[in-house]
Amino acid sequence: MFIIDGHNLLHAIPKIDEGAVIINDVQLCLVISNYMKLTGQRGEIIFDGTGPPDKNAFDNINGLEVFFAGLGTDADSVIEDKISASTAPKRLIIVSSDRRLRKAARTRKAASVKSEKFWINVNKQLNRKRPKKEPGAKRHGLSDSETKHWLDIFGFDQ
Repeated sequence: MFIIDGHNLLHAIPKIDEGAVIINDVQLCLVISNYMKLTGQRGEIIFDGTGPPDKNAFDNINGLEVFFAGLGTDADSVIEDKISASTAPKRLIIVSSDRRLRKAARTRKAASVKSEKFWINVNKQLNRKRPKKEPGAKRHGLSDSETKHWLDIFGFDQ
């Protein structure tokens, strides 16, 4: 399971691609949600602060739970707590370029990946050409009515 430092990732994107369109937290979550669906993964993303007053935009994000650290703490502390509390830390992948979080991950033997590298991989996966799905008729053959139709077109009698 991925645990993502939201603002760290948001700030890493312009560093990777100077011509990239600036995206906001909702757009970032939607992109990551698509990645999670495509790869069959799930994850959590934690942002600093309390977030927007209206959080409805985050309701339709699948495969990714969105959290805001709240007042009096920060996303790094929340992520550290999640790493410490995990009963299966080796299954965690911490996404952050923050040394503090990468060290916390190493201490519990969780994997970590820098935000820049994660974002490059997300884009690579989402932009990868997928093989086109074969038509069902290729494996199952034509139905009787389709066969009759084509025989009629080509002038063959059954």
